[in-house]
Amino acid sequence: MSRLPTCEHLELQRDGWRLHLTLNRPYVRNAMSFAMVEEIMSVFDALRDRHDIRAVIIRGAGGNFCSGGDIKDMAAARQATPGPDGVDPLAHSNRLFGAMLTEVNQAPQAVIALIEGAAMGGGFGLACVSDVAIAHTDAVFKLPETSLGVPPAQIAPFIVQRIGLTQARRLAVTGGKIDAHEARVLGLIHEVASDSLILDERLEMVLSQIGRCAPAAIGTTKRLMLDAQQTPLAELLDRSSHDFAAALRSPEGVEGTVAFMQRRRPSWAETNAAAEHADNPKSAD
Repeated sequence: MSRLPTCEHLELQRDGWRLHLTLNRPYVRNAMSFAMVEEIMSVFDALRDRHDIRAVIIRGAGGNFCSGGDIKDMAAARQATPGPDGVDPLAHSNRLFGAMLTEVNQAPQAVIALIEGAAMGGGFGLACVSDVAIAHTDAVFKLPETSLGVPPAQIAPFIVQRIGLTQARRLAVTGGKIDAHEARVLGLIHEVASDSLILDERLEMVLSQIGRCAPAAIGTTKRLMLDAQQTPLAELLDRSSHDFAAALRSPEGVEGTVAFMQRRRPSWAETNAAAEHADNPKSAD
């Protein structure tokens, strides 16, 4: 089992089967430095084969989710010269953002974004790769890249997947700024909370629902849904039939079906998760 990394720009707090990941650069509204991006990738790389952590909750410190990429880091990369491979250092550093979003998107855990304050650029992208996004009513979503003279290069594909091509184009060419209510209408987020207390209550409600679902089944289902966007239907259905058979024969599948027939909760359900939460409230990994 991979251990969670030690991070400088993220705060990690284990709470039973839940992992709270806080973007922790509040003095720059949690702008993503290259170091922060690499830390996020390291965390999700460590989570890839872990079923003891079933949900990752991403939020920002200091009242903001994330104000996008760190402009100072980008300016420094602009001064670097190409290496022996001839690749522009700016292209390499920009590609890190796409790699990070891909890691989060493909995580086998349920990923929940709690969005307060600014969600711009890369923060907008993180919202797009979450499974559940809940925003404070005062949250503001913005794609500022074109107003800075650059495209939202690594974020654009995830925005299109999330809200569709026509709305993504509208936001991109206008440097789009929308509030939480419009973000919900577009399908970028799923719920709007009128205050911080309700935001946390909605989180707990979602976590209680996740707690009733089998960990490995969540990961398999997410993978099948992502594959549906790029795999021919017949091929996907063939593959998913084998996934279903393997799942039904697995300890999870046996336990789930037996529990249903016996009219009881399966072993992974929230009652057991709650006991785990009480036994180990703040374990580090």
